[in-house]
Amino acid sequence: ITSSLILEYEFFLKARGVTMNTISFYMRILRAVYNRAIECGLTTQTFPFKNVYTGISQTAKRAIPLTAIQKIKALELPPSSSIDLARNMFLFSFYTRGMAFIDMAYLKKQDLQNGILIYNRRKTGQRLFIKWEPCMQDIINKYPPNPTPHLLPIITKEENKRQQYQNSLRLVNNKLKIIADMINLSISLTLYATRHSWASIARSQNIPLAVISQGMGHRSENTTRIYLDTLDNTIIDNANSLILQQVTI
Repeated sequence: ITSSLILEYEFFLKARGVTMNTISFYMRILRAVYNRAIECGLTTQTFPFKNVYTGISQTAKRAIPLTAIQKIKALELPPSSSIDLARNMFLFSFYTRGMAFIDMAYLKKQDLQNGILIYNRRKTGQRLFIKWEPCMQDIINKYPPNPTPHLLPIITKEENKRQQYQNSLRLVNNKLKIIADMINLSISLTLYATRHSWASIARSQNIPLAVISQGMGHRSENTTRIYLDTLDNTIIDNANSLILQQVTI
């Protein structure tokens, strides 16, 4: 591992359109592995990461207001259409505290037990517990039972699962652009907006930052980390229920 190799990797990621914060995330993981190898005596320190970006920059505003979420939910869309699927997946992500689409795609029916949805974030590996709300079940009820072990109608065949996920992600984000126009939304609408929106709306409801951070799986939030381990998951479920009541009334 040399400085030139790491720089080439950074250029490769930029060429693929990967954002700088995501590049930084990858680099910091690699650097941690590299430092562990040094500790184990497998290599020597040559500082190969000194010329690549490993910081965190402020992202563009992606949150949309509660009124926009309500408008999206109220849209009259053709049942079983691709644009209706996009709306439903957007709402499901919002209902589940901004769950990433890849985590949604790989959810399995067995992950839902006794009224609790349990999954591990693919990005961080953190295990999250979400109280199953009626609005979540309403979305499941819109579709015939998935013939695969997966919960949502994203992966519906056993083969080429990764391709099914990627195709669905492109489809949903493309249709969300149309939905944004339908409700006269001035900012770009993507699935990632659900995480920003849930956090922003939660904050507007005076929900403590520590609860928001744990609810979203942000264990790296230094300002709230000392509170995360002591929070009862019921507090987070109550916070989510409070937000969902504003959308589903």
